[in-house]
Amino acid sequence: MEHWETLCPGGYRFVYDDALFRPSTDTFLLSSLPRLRLGMRVCDLGCGPGLLGLLLLQRQPELSVTGIDLMPEAVRLARRAAAENGLTDRLTFQPGDLRDPLLPAGTFDLAVCNPPYYPVGSGRSPSGEARRLARSEAACSLPELCRAAARLVRWGGDFCLVHKPERLADLCCALREAGLEPKRLRWVCQTAGGAPSLLLLSARRGGRPGLAVEAPLVLRTSDGSPTPELDAIYFRQQEDIP
Repeated sequence: MEHWETLCPGGYRFVYDDALFRPSTDTFLLSSLPRLRLGMRVCDLGCGPGLLGLLLLQRQPELSVTGIDLMPEAVRLARRAAAENGLTDRLTFQPGDLRDPLLPAGTFDLAVCNPPYYPVGSGRSPSGEARRLARSEAACSLPELCRAAARLVRWGGDFCLVHKPERLADLCCALREAGLEPKRLRWVCQTAGGAPSLLLLSARRGGRPGLAVEAPLVLRTSDGSPTPELDAIYFRQQEDIP
């Protein structure tokens, strides 16, 4: 079943299908990491139904976002969302394997990705092709993803992604092997002082060594309510504006 929702009052509308993928907190958290600038060219690797691109455009309208996804069904939904929001000139999508040279090399300022977190054969495989590809690296390994991002971003361009803390060593090795230097790391914790459940990482093509570890992104206060930063990531502060 399809569902249409709005990012914030008066904001962009996005669509998802229960048979493919449901919106995740991880995508919203990732959208807060890149340092967006006017006119940036962005590539969303494994874009799904296009939610991440819409989130980035909601934060900085003067972007050009191109999404790639292996599943034509997801690309069709993403294109419908772009048309629904009048963004077909700034938000485009292409079906295909991101490991293939679908787009010209070095043409993007920023690549973003909410990738599969687990190697093939790790844990229980979910039912359905879409969920299987979203969970495991069956269609694209971590090194292959990093090589694709390095090919697409210009020299000095950035690659931002969300991942699991236990994959940090694998992630940093794959990034460096692809010529992407890890530059900014932010842990995501459910509560202050808790162990991280996710990480947000930004790497730079041709960057110098030196990793800045930023203050953790804390999602909940001691009473379980969302933190002001999480509310801002979900645009909830705009709901209080009369």
